Amino acid sequence: MLSVCIITKNQEENLKRCLDALSGYGFELVVVDTGSTDRTVAVAKRYTDRLFTFAWQDDFAAAKNYAISKAKHDLVLVVDSDEFLEPLSKEDLAKLESALLQNPDAVGRVRRRNVMTKDEVRQENREWINRIFDRRKYHYKGRIHEQVVPYGGGEYQTWLSPLTFVHTGYDLTAKEREQKTRRNITMLERELAELTVEMENLRRKNDGSAELEELEKQIPYLLYQLGKSWYMARDYEQACGYFSDGLSCDLNPRLEYVADMVETYGYALMNSGQEQAALSFENIYDVFGESADFQFLMGLIYMKNARFDAAVREFEKASRQPDSRNVGVNSFAAHYNIGVIYECLGDLDKARVHYEKCGEYEPANVRLKEIS
Repeated sequence: MLSVCIITKNQEENLKRCLDALSGYGFELVVVDTGSTDRTVAVAKRYTDRLFTFAWQDDFAAAKNYAISKAKHDLVLVVDSDEFLEPLSKEDLAKLESALLQNPDAVGRVRRRNVMTKDEVRQENREWINRIFDRRKYHYKGRIHEQVVPYGGGEYQTWLSPLTFVHTGYDLTAKEREQKTRRNITMLERELAELTVEMENLRRKNDGSAELEELEKQIPYLLYQLGKSWYMARDYEQACGYFSDGLSCDLNPRLEYVADMVETYGYALMNSGQEQAALSFENIYDVFGESADFQFLMGLIYMKNARFDAAVREFEKASRQPDSRNVGVNSFAAHYNIGVIYECLGDLDKARVHYEKCGEYEPANVRLKEIS
């Protein structure tokens, strides 16, 4: 029914957990190793005989396209070795099979829970990503942060699958984070330079307007990913520059990456001491202000600028939202910040009320003990 395709390198522990979670559901498991020097290959052999090698070319799309070419089935699910499928029920499998039959020309999305620890606090954000498709109609494009694209380009429809993966790829030590961000930035800069040259050649020839338009659409996404990489490296000023350039392009605000670019830009501005500049986000509230994540961000911006009444209003708005990408911004994190504001203003009764709404959130429990 479905082939699961994985590229991996030096991921013996993660790959074992990944393949354990995928086993038992009748999926074909295809593993492509790109040059491991640990026990990754030995681990893969325990789970599948569909094991292949691919010479690494600094191109994730090339490796993933090779992996899907080795699948026995045309319908493929692409998974990273640091992603772990949450258990599926019989009902989930039935829903998946039905959706595959009903959406032969569309791309299926999986829910991903990105978990990490920052400043000794566990964080989680959630997103939908395109991962299930017919390899005869779609392939990957992009050296890094590769995307599913149809042959011939253009837009396509998506559908939501019942699959949820836990992703630990951002939960890194300081050294691992530095190595990963340097690698990503180098690859992204190379891809951006190649794309710029390709576009300039098309302009010089004065033809290929449709092709040029497709290439131009890739520029803001690459700028976004460069901004995210510098943000991960905690070089917030560099991140701001790329986000500003990306947002200066003609963008569709309904695209998920655009909303994330806006919000991460806001955090980068505050982290680089530009909280007053972040107040300009009031001008885009009508476009992005329906989400808990943007409301929470505005609460922080107002809080940083000592506009406490406005901050409380935004945190309260966020706390009433049913869902959010970043876990807690519509619940304990919003109430915690309201509690901090009231505590700073000397209204300990109101502070206590909001700290108590934070449940098991440890920073709130610490504050409750302090003000008791």
